[in-house]
Amino acid sequence: MAAVVESDPDRCGSEEEGRGNDTEEENIQPPGPIVAPQNRLVKLPLSRIKALMKADPDVSLASQESVFIIAKATELFVEMIAKDALVYAQQGKRKTLQRKDLDNAIEAIDEFAFLEGTLD
Repeated sequence: MAAVVESDPDRCGSEEEGRGNDTEEENIQPPGPIVAPQNRLVKLPLSRIKALMKADPDVSLASQESVFIIAKATELFVEMIAKDALVYAQQGKRKTLQRKDLDNAIEAIDEFAFLEGTLD
């Protein structure tokens, strides 16, 4: 994937214009686009996902694309099961998820049938 870098209108003109008393060290920018944490495409650390994938003896190589897809799928799965478990927590007038909420979500929702008995 190619990164698109937008020009910064504040950086037009000479570096000295409007800089005032800034030191040279403060003006140094790291190479490449700066990505804020809330703008990341995945929240899980890709290096750990790759290490977990490579822990499987059947996996010898893992491309960055496959690591990204696994990370994104994992995030979506965790989000989905957490939202479904939250329904059971709210029925119990709680804001904190408990194991019994996950158990209830796993038992009630057919998509989670493969997880039955895993939390025992």
